[in-house]
Order: sequence, then C-alpha cells, then structure tokens
Amino acid sequence: MTRAKKEEFKVNGENLLKKVKELIKEGNIRKITIKDKKGKDLVSFPLTIGVVGAVLAPVLAAIGAIAALIGECTISVERE
Repeated sequence: MTRAKKEEFKVNGENLLKKVKELIKEGNIRKITIKDKKGKDLVSFPLTIGVVGAVLAPVLAAIGAIAALIGECTISVERE
C-alpha cells in the first residue's frame, strides 16, 4: 500500500482558484483541502480518477466564492 504524500501551498485569495486549477490538471491529486490563515478547514473535496468538467464546475464556483471572501489561505494537497 502506498502512502499518500501531503503538500501545502500558501496563497492569497486572488490566486486561490488559479492554483487549485493547476493542481487538478496535474492529475495525481487525491484530496484538496482549503484552510484559512488560522488553519481551520474551510472546504475539502476528494478528487477521483475521471472527475472532469461539469462535475468540477460547482466545486470551482465554490472555491471562487471563498477566494472573494478571504485574504490569505493554505491549500493542503494529498497526492497518490
């Protein structure tokens, strides 16, 4: 069994959606969690193989709304 690798990226609200889209394009992501600057989870969503386009649209819309409301945040990524 392979262990998941975790990474964190600090971004500001205006770059949040762009960074999440970049991570999704990489394709080896199992889960993305967005945390506020205090470390509290704001949203977390799993990414399974084959999740594309229309399925991601509501998630990306929610991330866009979060980005408009927060300044600095952390994206926590779990990779395969």
